[in-house]
Amino acid sequence: MGKLTLEKLRALREALRREIHQRTTSDRSIQIAVGLGTCGIAAGAGNTLHALTEAIAARKLGNVSVRQAGCMGLCHSEPIVEIAVPGMPRVIYGGVQPADVDELVREHLVKRNPVARLVYESRPESADAGPDASFERFPNQFRIVLRNCGIIDPDKIDEYIARDGYCALEKVLFEMTPEQVLGELEKSGLRGRGGAGFPTARKWLFTKNVPADQKYIVCNADEGDPGAYMDRSTLEGDPHSVLEAMVIAGRTVGATKGFFYIRAEYPLAITRLETAISQARAYGLLGADILGSGFAFDIELRLGAGAFVCGEETALIASVEGKRGMPRPRPPFPAARGLWGKPTVINNVETLANIPVILLKGGEWFSRIGTATSKGTKVFALTGKINRSGLIEVPMGATLRKIIFDIGGGIRAGRAFKAAQTGGPSGGVIPPEFLDTPIDYENLGKIGSIMGSGGLIVMDDSDCMVDVAKFYLEFTVDESCGKCAPCRIGGRTLFNYLKKIAAGKAVPGDLDQMRDICQAMQRASLCGLGQTAANPVLSTLRYFADEYHEHIAEHKCHAGKCQSLLQYRIDPVKCVGCGACLRACPVNAIAGERKKTHVIDPAKCIRCGQCFAACKFGAVARA
Repeated sequence: MGKLTLEKLRALREALRREIHQRTTSDRSIQIAVGLGTCGIAAGAGNTLHALTEAIAARKLGNVSVRQAGCMGLCHSEPIVEIAVPGMPRVIYGGVQPADVDELVREHLVKRNPVARLVYESRPESADAGPDASFERFPNQFRIVLRNCGIIDPDKIDEYIARDGYCALEKVLFEMTPEQVLGELEKSGLRGRGGAGFPTARKWLFTKNVPADQKYIVCNADEGDPGAYMDRSTLEGDPHSVLEAMVIAGRTVGATKGFFYIRAEYPLAITRLETAISQARAYGLLGADILGSGFAFDIELRLGAGAFVCGEETALIASVEGKRGMPRPRPPFPAARGLWGKPTVINNVETLANIPVILLKGGEWFSRIGTATSKGTKVFALTGKINRSGLIEVPMGATLRKIIFDIGGGIRAGRAFKAAQTGGPSGGVIPPEFLDTPIDYENLGKIGSIMGSGGLIVMDDSDCMVDVAKFYLEFTVDESCGKCAPCRIGGRTLFNYLKKIAAGKAVPGDLDQMRDICQAMQRASLCGLGQTAANPVLSTLRYFADEYHEHIAEHKCHAGKCQSLLQYRIDPVKCVGCGACLRACPVNAIAGERKKTHVIDPAKCIRCGQCFAACKFGAVARA
């Protein structure tokens, strides 16, 4: 179609909407979407899509449209297939393998009988009612950032345009002044979703007010928290929403160049971004004279090497410039002196994905969602000991109980909830007594955690809090750039103390030393990595002090995670002399004749647990 003017874009959007309406309301048209995010592909969704295409072609079902979509958020049930047949409820199938496809096509598409054993969810509507329908598309959720994920084909710009895509950009280019844009953002109360929660309007205003011959917009897609994949999934499912927001930001603050900083470990997100950028350029939505407005803005990709510290703004800037990713003291802040010394706005993926919706529906609309001080929604990657792991989006202020039990389906295997970790290695653990605490910036801070970028890891009663703290400290020690002593030395010292505790070699006074180090790191570290690295230690000491004392005083790990503290023995009453434990032991620490009681030599035992796993009679006990 070539480059678009404003009039051509509007005409294209109307034509696309008419086409979609005709297709979805036709008595014959059947729509099938297969989730092809990273999680779906890993579960075999590509093979499922191929099998569906072949089965439909073999039956010559010309009225069936099959397309890829991004992650639908139901990561625990991949591969996901959604089928909309006119006159029938829309059905989401979970765990669809190629071997299930023939039955699915025969029963659902031909006979109009949904395959009950594969049904994940059935919805009353037979077709998507338009862009607004996606906000409340999933029970107990409200999707703004994820509004298009799992609905559109992320490789097709037309599908984004048909769902109000680039409408906000039109409005900003032709109907609003930069001051009006900032006013709507101020009304919305949007705060940065990268973790710090800084007001977005204020950050943009700082950059706008700094005189400069060149300004930049940077999207921080370097999400590195263990268990976090919110930004990756958003980019895989709806890349144009972030591109549109970056152009809007450029227009508002006077920037003409944007950079996407994304880690190289996200190959699918990178590919879809490259496709989206190419399509936007072809349509004239990036480049010179966008939509005939006279405004020019273009975007480049920069791939990070996976350094966690490059999620910090000044370290990210150094990396984009081709230097080693290390933080620098602030001020000056990037808003005034950032990339190559020029004023720079840096926002993460989730923050930017909110912008087009805020400008279309109004800041007041957005501000009515969430709490008094934390507006809008929050995307979480819900993982851990949970029945329904996946990508969710809920209004700020939703409780942990609602997220874990209503959306996540509760704890796996019927075990008891022990704690949840928010904020990744920079956050803290939240014990059961705070299940009903509203999740927002202020309330999380009060109980010793942070919002972070949105990782939410659920733990049950089989988890050891000392082991959890040790895991996160090992991560931050490994990811520290080493520039400042409080982080470099303090983190390593804390980690060594945790290793001592896990090995049963610590003394009670070590806990006081750890608290002192934590406080020093918080006060003196140069950047957020060091300042927050102590949070997992402080929160576990605060809420699970009994476990630390158990490890130190009793040399026991009740959860059985600290191998050095475990002792294995064989119950002579239960042992039948089958020899399974003997054969499983890698160091010949078990002796005994067949059909006679076996024994473990504690001097030889390396506490690997192989005997415990091999015994089918419950004769091997650990304490």
